[in-house]
Amino acid sequence: MNITVLGAGAWGSALAIHLSGRHPVTLWGWDSTQIETMRTTRFNQRYLPDIPLPEKLNLTSDLYSACNNSELILIAVPISALRTTLQEIVAMPVQIPVIWGCKGFEAGTSKLPHQVAAEILPQKLPCGVLSGPSFALEVARGLPTAMILASRDGEFAQIIARSLHHSSLRIYSSNDVIGVEVGGAVKNALAIAAGIAEGMGFGQNARAGLITRGLAEMTRLGLKMGARADTLSGLSGAGDLILTCTGDLSRNRQVGILLAQKQALPDILKDLGHVAEGVGTVREVHYLAQKLGVDMPICTAVYSVLYEQVPATLAVEILLNRATHSEFN
Repeated sequence: MNITVLGAGAWGSALAIHLSGRHPVTLWGWDSTQIETMRTTRFNQRYLPDIPLPEKLNLTSDLYSACNNSELILIAVPISALRTTLQEIVAMPVQIPVIWGCKGFEAGTSKLPHQVAAEILPQKLPCGVLSGPSFALEVARGLPTAMILASRDGEFAQIIARSLHHSSLRIYSSNDVIGVEVGGAVKNALAIAAGIAEGMGFGQNARAGLITRGLAEMTRLGLKMGARADTLSGLSGAGDLILTCTGDLSRNRQVGILLAQKQALPDILKDLGHVAEGVGTVREVHYLAQKLGVDMPICTAVYSVLYEQVPATLAVEILLNRATHSEFN
């Protein structure tokens, strides 16, 4: 299968590296200078400096050239760039099935990726989302990873999952697009909370409690939006949440740790050098929770730290002093 990966950041590069072991792959990036450097050095120095790019991996900054002979487009840009990327795809004279690997809610609209895609892609064009617990560096290194390929077209999800499946990249199929996307979005907001707790020295007990209660918040929002509970307890929900809240490669967790150390958010994001999707997601989750009447106290606490300048210590104090109630009510 000829595959085009759009987005030459860490995630797009990692997927292109891995998939090129079994498929002809073209990696596209908008920055022609970056792409030319990658073509010459065979490394993505900015995002994956220690991982060589396979010689057979094609690199280009020409979108039409990248997609012209493709059988599948895999979008690996941040959620903020999804809409414009989809618009550029549909403007081309070819129609190719599309899957996306971005996580979050679109800023300003609070739409999930599939809702953005539904406004742009032709109605009958097969499409879906690839998500799950996956750090780009580990995928690039070929370490075992399990993910979900979800589409409302269940047959399409199964076909693409089988095509991408590999012993070290296990792809399961699903038709619960909402559940997969809600899990992939909300876990980033909760990872900031986990980082704050870690930065304040709260220990392993607190982290386990936060992850579990965070999963309850994720599930409440997901069910309200039409997701299935089993999806949210699976790879793209609980699995991704656990990884992002505990893994040293988690950018969102790192944001929380630095916030707990009283560093300013603009300085944190500047020094990070990568996109931390959870920062924008927190704002959209807060809006949706209020709009839909969903109780999400952990996400509310993170919102207060990021957008209301509440000190992390005070936000945690308020959270810990909430009245107790039955676990599953």
